[in-house]
Amino acid sequence: MRKVCLSFLLLFISVGCSRQRPAVTFCNPMDLSYRFALDEPSRREAADPSVVRFRDTYYLFASKSGGYWCSDNLNRWCFIETHQIPTEEYAPTAIAVGDTLFFLASSNEKSTIYKSADPLSGQWEVAVEALEIPVWDPAFFMDDDQKLYLYWGCSNQRPLYGVEIDYRNGFAFVGGIKELVYANPSEYGWEVPGDYNTLTAQSPWIEGPWVTKHKGKYYLQYAGPGTEYKSYSDAVYLSENPLGPFKLQKHNPAMYKPEGFAAGAGHGSSFADEYGNFWQIGTMTISQKHMFERRLGLYPVFLDEDGTYYSIAKYGDYPMIVPQQKVNSFEDVFPGWMLLTYKKKVTVSSAVDSLPASNMTDENIRTYWAAESGNKNEYAMIDLGTFYDVYALQINFAEHNTKIRGREKDIHHRFTVAYSLDGKKWEMLVDRSENNTDNSHVYIPLEDKVLCRYLKVNNIEVPGGHFAISGFRAFGIGSGKRPGQIDCFAAERNPEDKRSVKLCWSKADQTTGYNISYGTDKDKLYLNHIVYDDTILVINSLNSRRDYYFTIESFNENGITANEQIVRHFE
Repeated sequence: MRKVCLSFLLLFISVGCSRQRPAVTFCNPMDLSYRFALDEPSRREAADPSVVRFRDTYYLFASKSGGYWCSDNLNRWCFIETHQIPTEEYAPTAIAVGDTLFFLASSNEKSTIYKSADPLSGQWEVAVEALEIPVWDPAFFMDDDQKLYLYWGCSNQRPLYGVEIDYRNGFAFVGGIKELVYANPSEYGWEVPGDYNTLTAQSPWIEGPWVTKHKGKYYLQYAGPGTEYKSYSDAVYLSENPLGPFKLQKHNPAMYKPEGFAAGAGHGSSFADEYGNFWQIGTMTISQKHMFERRLGLYPVFLDEDGTYYSIAKYGDYPMIVPQQKVNSFEDVFPGWMLLTYKKKVTVSSAVDSLPASNMTDENIRTYWAAESGNKNEYAMIDLGTFYDVYALQINFAEHNTKIRGREKDIHHRFTVAYSLDGKKWEMLVDRSENNTDNSHVYIPLEDKVLCRYLKVNNIEVPGGHFAISGFRAFGIGSGKRPGQIDCFAAERNPEDKRSVKLCWSKADQTTGYNISYGTDKDKLYLNHIVYDDTILVINSLNSRRDYYFTIESFNENGITANEQIVRHFE
């Protein structure tokens, strides 16, 4: 067994204009060593994550990862490689029972449960050779009365299932298997396949159940419509009993990030941290080299006064704070650092003709720039256009012409980042020339903010293939004017398909982009959709039987300008 420590740096920053507080930050996609797949084409993958807390340590299990990760603070993750559990299977899950952690992965042949009293060691043994039937996309839930339940399901035809199991008697099934949730895409737009929920002729994949209990309510979340789509999300049903009957929560999908640099928030798990804050870890899509080319994203989850369960993915791939206390809102986890690099001018050492430098700043993880080689001193330089206080960087490496399979030893992303005021005199900002990890979404919070106009990343070594970047991103705060307010905002529900709404708005001055917030109550605008250039947006993920309320804000490098106007549209 070996552990490869993956680290987010501790950063002390100013949050807000009137108060100083230390903050640990992270940025999605999560900064992990995503493993290369074992088959062709060469690409990285991690998906369908489960996080459980066991003995004050968080354990993260994900599909096709060759092991699992652990953390004591949700900020610094260490990888544990093991061959004693089926780490090549999809959608693994785990649960702590007393002083033992139990593990189960998906299978169509035989579902074996493993156990470990010391998962930090990577040592596991078989606890139960086979469940009564094999299950796919499993999840455990332990109720307050110490009854254990198993949920599973992954199909474009069949429902989700649940059953009570007796862990004291070989994990035997107790009572009959219950059918819990069926797909209903004719009413629930978020279940319609496609990046933008437009493939109405296809049946959705409904999968990945997970149950959370809060104040006597059972929240059953499930994923759809398909892992390769930007619309991949988790919706929630409610019940007063662990095996139902379940009723759809009014607010849905509860975990949803349909656009931005990296999209997707589906097929994940919810868990509580040591302060009682809830989190959702889900699957983000790239799905270009292969439909299962995926990453992981972490989002804060809240329960309002009515018990509505919802995540906040607003600016969900910008830096967020890992709180060191109980928090109650998005404002408590967002440091206010804005994106500084959108569509800024990029100069490169070389480029493959079909993969231009502009792909690094288009806020699309599915496109990337590739240098003509992976040689030392290939570089990319961004001109921010003016001076900004830079607080953090995220360098998202892409795999171009790699031949790597699995977790190869001694492969690295080694590079440096320099900054400049004039593009001529350079100062070292980040030195990863001796780096020993191959993390592909490297998040770098700076110990001290840096005033600069130019940023340059210089290659020293890549794991394989060409030096390639899908996103060279800088975050900070400008000293200029915030964008203008939007004067006109309108919503038009499609009379032929109430799952769809068309939003139009006036262009605001000095704007980088817009964030639309919406929901089924005017005080519960929990859903968010980010837009960078357009002033028209069609959303196809509505519940056809619900009214909706919409509002919009503009943003740029200097901050956010809110809009108090709320537009209501009836079903």
